[in-house]
Amino acid sequence: MQAADFTSDAPGKLVSIPEGVAAFVPDPLPPRFTLDTPTANLLAETRGAVGELAGVGRLLPNPHLLINPFLRREAISSSRIEGTYATAEELSLFEAEDSKPPSKPDIREVANYVRAMKYGLGRLADLPICSRFIRELHERLMEGVRGQEEHPGEFRTVQNAIGKRGDPIEKARFVPPPPAEMQRGMNKLEKYIAEGNNLHIIIRTAMIHYQFETIHPFRDGNGRLGRLLASLLFCEHKLLPEPLLYLSSFFDRNNDEYRDRLLAVSQRGEWLEWVSFFLRAVQEQSRDAIARAGRLLALWERWRRETQSARSSALLPRLVDALFSTPALTIPKAAKIMGVTYAAAQRNVLKLVEAGILRPASDATYNKVYVADDVIKIVAMESA
Repeated sequence: MQAADFTSDAPGKLVSIPEGVAAFVPDPLPPRFTLDTPTANLLAETRGAVGELAGVGRLLPNPHLLINPFLRREAISSSRIEGTYATAEELSLFEAEDSKPPSKPDIREVANYVRAMKYGLGRLADLPICSRFIRELHERLMEGVRGQEEHPGEFRTVQNAIGKRGDPIEKARFVPPPPAEMQRGMNKLEKYIAEGNNLHIIIRTAMIHYQFETIHPFRDGNGRLGRLLASLLFCEHKLLPEPLLYLSSFFDRNNDEYRDRLLAVSQRGEWLEWVSFFLRAVQEQSRDAIARAGRLLALWERWRRETQSARSSALLPRLVDALFSTPALTIPKAAKIMGVTYAAAQRNVLKLVEAGILRPASDATYNKVYVADDVIKIVAMESA
């Protein structure tokens, strides 16, 4: 990080640290800037797209038909930004075989993102987003994965840096504030999250995301946690009736611009450019969610018709619904979902195999996993 890259418009200050380089300490939120006409127009368009998605959410016959598929897509995309790769099928198989170690470490990291998000959604019922909330999420995000030795759930007490793993701090792309300044920054960020201002929640979330990533309060996992928090802020402020809006796919497709926009705020105070980029992310992902929701709902309706014939078990539609929540399952899990014996569950699963809804994921004879390929394809497809 070069001190010369930080202009007089930078929303913060450079401080010397014992490592012999400068670190950047951001000013507290909110920054001083006014929306220009293009950004205000973009905000109006984005609110319209979010409103359309909200309408889809209100009409859902079962919210989990979309919530869990969208959450898995978010977990895969957010982790991929950090160089962690797992496919939708790998994640589903791991969740189906939860007593079996993952085939590669990356899968557990992605599964932890799903786990942390679900925990956060439940925790919002009794705790607002605050430092304690954030630490609890981090603990679940980092449990049992790479970086778990970096004190999950605790703010860092050492200097960190953003750059290529293994490089010395002198080669870092960005150096966040030292620990004492970091703690003060988190205290002020917590206050801003609680109090807010008169700006729209989408714009406030853009600012909070920048501030969190710039403060970088943990030794590892800051990128994933910051993106997870953005979705939870939308939920906390009831932007949508259900948690259907996630931004990591957009950030992943535009990864270089995403990182450059964040850095440009620190170096040159380019808040409007960052906010515009964030608004584009919200708008594009809202429209993607609407299209993806249409595909999932059409698939659900088709499967329900196919499994509600006179010859079908009355429990089959319940199993079909569960496939959208967990698109891979074993016979014991199917038995639990349907509330029937192993033998009855096996008969019903085989009916779905015959209908082309499920396929065996392997030739195993014990604890065989069955996969709903059509659900996984909709989750994994690049564009809906």
